[in-house]
Amino acid sequence: MNCVFVQIRCKPGTAYDVADAIALREIHSELYSTSGEYDLLLKLYIPGDADVGKYINDHLLDIDGIVRTLTTLTFKAF
Repeated sequence: MNCVFVQIRCKPGTAYDVADAIALREIHSELYSTSGEYDLLLKLYIPGDADVGKYINDHLLDIDGIVRTLTTLTFKAF
């Protein structure tokens, strides 16, 4: 499993709707509302044999209200 963090920018006024849609898909480990350039921070584990970009595209990016994402891959926990 690959641990990935995805920051999500939402259309104004849609962050709660986007968060609800993500929660219904049950793909996340943790989901937070954040301040700054992005509205949500999503932590998820992607199967080791899956293509990270395709997985995110297929499971997340079709949610209405998402404007932009920033994905951070992780390599080692200390």
